[in-house]
Amino acid sequence: MEAFEKMCHQEYETVRKFLLRLSGSAELAEELTQETFYQAMRKWKTFRSQCAVSTWLCGIAKNLFYTYCRRPKSVSIDEAPEKSGEDFVDTLLDKEQRLRAHRLLHSLPEPYKEVVTLRTFGELSHQEIGALFGKPERWARVTYYRGRQMLVRLMKGEECDE
Repeated sequence: MEAFEKMCHQEYETVRKFLLRLSGSAELAEELTQETFYQAMRKWKTFRSQCAVSTWLCGIAKNLFYTYCRRPKSVSIDEAPEKSGEDFVDTLLDKEQRLRAHRLLHSLPEPYKEVVTLRTFGELSHQEIGALFGKPERWARVTYYRGRQMLVRLMKGEECDE
């Protein structure tokens, strides 16, 4: 258990920042970070070191975030937005676009999905991503660029070649 505690201290900020970028909410990121480490603790003995611990943890965090997004939300009258009708519609459309982009990102083939997620939400450098995959930085740059291009085409409703 000592190894797990050490890993928690080392990777906590990486997971929290990843979830903050993914969710846009410090409160939600904190809650999901705690849940990520709880889930990781439950599964720690099954971790086989086939990837970096940070990649494994961010994968757990990503799945928790997607599960959170799929949950039906209830809004009380006190929490209802006080924006004008037009502003409120714009806000909903922006949120719909973000959720659509996340869904489309999730549909990308590997390694594009993982590289775009690590770069965009995990804020990892190309060099760090390359090291995670055991590839050169150049590979990470090209893979990120291609993955991003695929995502843009999907957002436009076009077919993806890869």
